[in-house]
Amino acid sequence: MPSPTSRPDDPAAALRTPSRPHSDAPTVLKIVIAGGFGAGKTTAVGAVSEITPLSTEEYLTEASTGVDSLEGVEAKQTTTVAFDFGRLSLPDAPVPLELFLFGTPGQDRFVDLWYDLSRGAVGAVVLIDTRRLETSFTPVSFFEDIGLPFVVAVNHFDGAHRYQPEQVRAALELPACVPVVTCDARNPSDVAGVLLTLVGHAENAPATPVHPAPNATLQDA
Repeated sequence: MPSPTSRPDDPAAALRTPSRPHSDAPTVLKIVIAGGFGAGKTTAVGAVSEITPLSTEEYLTEASTGVDSLEGVEAKQTTTVAFDFGRLSLPDAPVPLELFLFGTPGQDRFVDLWYDLSRGAVGAVVLIDTRRLETSFTPVSFFEDIGLPFVVAVNHFDGAHRYQPEQVRAALELPACVPVVTCDARNPSDVAGVLLTLVGHAENAPATPVHPAPNATLQDA
């Protein structure tokens, strides 16, 4: 894995200032929505965005056979090849917010791009598909390695077994400080609730210094 790069500042610091009147401009925060291949990232961004989301979905082709496993998501026909972008304004939050949402591509081979998308973010949401839990380990480890606050959101797919959040925490070996919540990525209220959980978590999380791995270099995405 390429060497992590530290964030230039602490984006959550803007939330730690005294509350401001609602007439002031909102606090603008960048949030990354990550997860394994087919976990629902594009769906989540599209469900909650107040603008027509920017999407870089492309059709899966025979060239990806043997590279992108469709086991458990056989009906999937497209994949994100760069990022998804959406925006959500929350003027009635305790601190008025404007959230810029960046959904990552899910495959491990795009990990270099994850670094670029995470730069300057206040935190990340890791969407989990319990039918393919093994695809969640890489994004979880990524955000742990770069020191970016994150929450885990279990996406409830139709027909999938329902696990309790603490069962998911144990399976992913998450520390108690990482929130684990459930959601339906198609439901705007659910996704907004997850984002607010992340903002609250990032506000209280200490800024963590990042220690680059020795003899590793960050390649251009």
